[in-house]
Amino acid sequence: MSVGRNAPCPCGSGKKYKQCCGASSGALPAGASGDAHDLATLVGMVNQGRLREAEEQASLLLRSQPQAGMLWKILGVAQLRQGRDALVALRRAAELLPQDAEAHGNLGAALRDRREWEAALASLRQALQLDSRNLEALSDAGDCQLALGRPGEAVLLYQWALQLEPRRRDLLNNLGNALAAAGEPQKAAECYRRALALKGDDPEVMCNLALALRQLGQQAEALSLAQRALSLAPTAAAVHNTLGLLSSAQGERAAAIASFREALRLNPTSVDTLSNLGSALWEEGERREALALYEQALRLDPKRAESHVNLGNLLLESRRVDAAAASFRAALALAANATRAHLGLAAAQRVQGRFAEAEASAETALKLEPTNPEALALLGELRADHGRFEEAHELFERAIRVAPEFAGAYGAIAAHRRMTRADESWLTGARGLLERPLPLAQEIDLRFALGKYFDDVGEYEQAFASYREANELTKRFGSRYDRARFDGLIERLIGRFDAGFAAAAHPGASDSRRPVFIVGMPRSGTSLTEQILASHPQVFGAGEVRFWDRGYAAFEQTAPEDQARRLAELAQEYLARVGSVAGEATRIIDKMPANFLYCGLIHAVFPRARIIHMRRHPLDTCLSVYFQNFYNVSPYANDLDSLAHYYGHYLRLMRHWRRVLPAGTLLEVPYEALVEDPELWTRRMLEFVGLPWDARCLDFHQTERVVITASRWQVRQKISKGSSGRWQHYEAHVAPLRHLVAAAELP
Repeated sequence: MSVGRNAPCPCGSGKKYKQCCGASSGALPAGASGDAHDLATLVGMVNQGRLREAEEQASLLLRSQPQAGMLWKILGVAQLRQGRDALVALRRAAELLPQDAEAHGNLGAALRDRREWEAALASLRQALQLDSRNLEALSDAGDCQLALGRPGEAVLLYQWALQLEPRRRDLLNNLGNALAAAGEPQKAAECYRRALALKGDDPEVMCNLALALRQLGQQAEALSLAQRALSLAPTAAAVHNTLGLLSSAQGERAAAIASFREALRLNPTSVDTLSNLGSALWEEGERREALALYEQALRLDPKRAESHVNLGNLLLESRRVDAAAASFRAALALAANATRAHLGLAAAQRVQGRFAEAEASAETALKLEPTNPEALALLGELRADHGRFEEAHELFERAIRVAPEFAGAYGAIAAHRRMTRADESWLTGARGLLERPLPLAQEIDLRFALGKYFDDVGEYEQAFASYREANELTKRFGSRYDRARFDGLIERLIGRFDAGFAAAAHPGASDSRRPVFIVGMPRSGTSLTEQILASHPQVFGAGEVRFWDRGYAAFEQTAPEDQARRLAELAQEYLARVGSVAGEATRIIDKMPANFLYCGLIHAVFPRARIIHMRRHPLDTCLSVYFQNFYNVSPYANDLDSLAHYYGHYLRLMRHWRRVLPAGTLLEVPYEALVEDPELWTRRMLEFVGLPWDARCLDFHQTERVVITASRWQVRQKISKGSSGRWQHYEAHVAPLRHLVAAAELP
């Protein structure tokens, strides 16, 4: 059988067969081989839709002509049109026809369809080197660049293709997508309107224009377009996805989630919809399902940088910091200029204590987007960590100027200075934001900030109401304080680390005196005490070292015969970790408050180490915890009854340690006494840890060091007695906590 010589070539070039693979003169490209009549017959089969037959015939001919590049090329096209894996044939065609632009373009298109973006780009670039006017290769290369988070490069490729064919609707649509991704919604909208002028009933283009209009604030027209698209294509997943995005922009998250779920039902493998639904659920506090959706999106397309960023941000909020940092680095490996990835990495590095790297990452993000409010605010936080509060405040104010709706800057301003009645514009802005629908985490942060404002200006009833509302909102995240579990932990700790265990000499223990542990409840003065001691030239303040939770879990699973080995491993690992950043310091302060749980294990590992226990009035302590946004790390913190339960066990366990730890191991420092007579108690603490007196400890507020805890502003101020007895302003609300006063056995 034969076909007309003007039939379209099956190679996908769009040329007539005689102008391409047919080689009407009888000459074939180098490496092509194969009989022209056979090639024409195969082309006819493909054109007639006899794809399986064409595949079988091409395969048969290749047995005797394995170097016939054109046969491989036609075989690949026949397989592609059947939805079969054609990569082997297409790769072979590209190898045997190195000067054939279409062969490289076909391979690039197939790789693009498999989301192998970089490999696809390599083939498409080769096609364009051979034929710079290869329209499909230009379009496919633009798709790859856009998927890799490089919208600027995609824009250039689509524009180049449109110069060749200005009325290609799909190219206009794709150019609009690239411009939208590049942050140019106005230009994107113009492209979509041009595409609709060519075909006015295209639901996909309507949806894209609707999303661009959403960015431009033209919500009514956007919604009208999306609804028209829905009437044209009621079962199109992309239309439901667009409706979800429009609902989300209006703060209608329930409607948005419903639309995203419908879109996902219609197209379960849409990475965009998986990501959008994950983000909507995250904003509602459904972190577990959001995490599963982000992970599914990554499995479908591991080369999409945005998916790695989404996952990283959720991991960071869930305190899985190392995993989050790895996600952000994976995103940057795919898209080096991804601003959100640089910001996420900076936030993770800050928590990891890699402060110089965090600042460099945040600066990079700001260079990429000089008016990005998140970059400005994060740089402000990093300046505040170093005690540079004026610089921090200016950055927070800049963030609000460029984005008045950016809630994060309002909370940051309140956290880093004392608010006054003169902050009327701040109060108006914060209240205005709360009148609109906000993501749950932002609303929580703002309500805590309002509580801080009202507390600072002495409006205590409004302050408590704001704090209570913030804490109630945190419960929607689903993190619950498990009282029975904590009961069991305390029982195991008291039973395992009894007087006999504490008095024993444990093989494997370290004789190092470098570690000094400051323990107690959060907000009991641990940060202040660390700042005082870290002002001594022989002391390094390591902050809150996350180690002993995992260390205890490992020790608890250790068989008795392996106990000495485990203690030695814990000592070696801990000293390596804190020693790597402490330089030549004689003492290293670990001020993780929750280490009060593990005093028995710490003493077994470091019997010569010293433990300072900060004690503060229980009502002041518990209220101060309740007034902080601690829900993500301390699930007991958002409920006064849970706080009372946790605090009661803290008192019980500390009584146990006082009974069983050898004399000289534990020093108890009353917070109120420390602020009353700082020199007396500073001398006692230095003597306790074996260091000489140094007057610089009294000027601790001038010490330049990084502090990232909630007390970083307070520890940069001179000692004040103002926070002692603060609970009396809230006496009407402390009933669930009152019994703790007697239990604390205050002097």
